[in-house]
Amino acid sequence: MEKLGRYIVSDDAEWAQVKEKATNENAWFIPEFINYQLEHIANAFLNRAKLENWISRYDLQSASTPKNVGVVMAGNIPLAGFHDFLSVFISGHHQTIKPSSKDFQLINGIVNKLKEWNPQISDRVKIAEQLKKCDAYIATGSNNSSRYFDYYFSKYPHIIRRNRTSAAILTGGETLQDLEALADDVYLYFGLGCRNVTKLYVPKNFDFLPLLESFKKYNWTFDVNKYKNNYDYQLAVMLINNIYYMTNGSVLLVENKALFSPVSQLHYEVYENVKEVEASLLNAEDVQCIVGKGFVPFGKAQKPAVDDYADKADTLQFLRSL
Repeated sequence: MEKLGRYIVSDDAEWAQVKEKATNENAWFIPEFINYQLEHIANAFLNRAKLENWISRYDLQSASTPKNVGVVMAGNIPLAGFHDFLSVFISGHHQTIKPSSKDFQLINGIVNKLKEWNPQISDRVKIAEQLKKCDAYIATGSNNSSRYFDYYFSKYPHIIRRNRTSAAILTGGETLQDLEALADDVYLYFGLGCRNVTKLYVPKNFDFLPLLESFKKYNWTFDVNKYKNNYDYQLAVMLINNIYYMTNGSVLLVENKALFSPVSQLHYEVYENVKEVEASLLNAEDVQCIVGKGFVPFGKAQKPAVDDYADKADTLQFLRSL
């Protein structure tokens, strides 16, 4: 895994081709965001000291006969399913991966490289179009697909993840550096990740101008056709329906109580009691993480540590228990 970490941030020609194929097959996977994810995985997940510290908290030696774990991966952001792959691999179990059609090239390239380095990995990691005869399942998908997962995998040990998103609580006392960091939480991966902030909670009389100004660091996203098309469409909806909005040219800020916002749009809600907001978000099933003072620091939403488990389900403990 440490060797893999060095490889995925290298200038290897074969790996460069894999990344190019990933972009060609999914226009949302622009090189900037693929490389951002790879740098994060290499530094936060595939660092020897961090891996050793992580697994030292689990009695992995007690794992008996390896089980075959079916892993259904999402494709909303590059290598969305890598942490599940890593968890199964490091637990000693075998895995059969069903990648998303939107994110096939990257995980396939990683698995092929591992098999090239160590042919025995062919017995431990397989990629398949269908998952059959697995002993347990880890599946990530939409709320709709999760209902099918519940039905098909109910008889087996499983972790099933659904749609989630993230929110940020602002106090009005944020520095320009805080707001620029928040831009990362909003714009990275075009807002398609479950750790992306799609909703802001702001106090009365909040000054939006510094926020919109700070967000201009991502105005280059408007040059990406798929993003621009979404922005133009959402802007047309605002204009036709005479809905009040604010914009810096690359994101539409709209007052809306919904947690989830469309691509290129960011919802906000004005609060009177911050404690009530915190309590509601902490109890909300749809919230992956909360960004703000006392919670995930600004700019860190898309930089989870190796032990930051999605949906608060301890993947390694689940695998150890099989």
